Amino acid sequence: MSTSLSTRDIVYIALFAALTAALALFPPITIPLVGVPITAQSMGPMLAGAILGAKRGALSMVLLLALVAIGLPILAGGRGGLGVFAGPTVGFLLGWIPAAWVVGVLHELGWRKLTVIGSFTHAMIGGIIVLYAIGVPVLAVHASLPLKTALFGSAAFIPGDLIKAALTGVIAMAVKRAHPIIEVRQSQPA
Repeated sequence: MSTSLSTRDIVYIALFAALTAALALFPPITIPLVGVPITAQSMGPMLAGAILGAKRGALSMVLLLALVAIGLPILAGGRGGLGVFAGPTVGFLLGWIPAAWVVGVLHELGWRKLTVIGSFTHAMIGGIIVLYAIGVPVLAVHASLPLKTALFGSAAFIPGDLIKAALTGVIAMAVKRAHPIIEVRQSQPA
């Protein structure tokens, strides 16, 4: 895969940053104990990785977070600006980048034999396990919570995240059949 970005790559990256921003339109639900809202936006990194692949998926999340940093209110609840990077959700926000990357790598590696279940599993690994591995410890530090409390508090989000991963699997397979964007990793046997 080339290291430079084509115009098409840039369009896809911008499109998925915009799609993730649009997912903020679904009203967030805040869990009182941890203060982190349940939003549809966490599906953005799953979709970006599953449809664009690792590099473009991660770059779409970098673009989204850069737009947030300059003050655009494109996070759930109309949040934006540098202040969101000082709050308890910062680990989850920054975790969108590696989450999209991991989802993308897994989709690229398994592209030829990809099924809805495989895509769901890849979205779950990157979009839930990787995201929580980053977000929960940062939440614990920012909210002055024991790690165990932050982990149990975050468990309330897992059912919704599993639904998002399942939707990602269905959507990714539909896109694969209609208009595949991902380039298969070279290390994969034909």
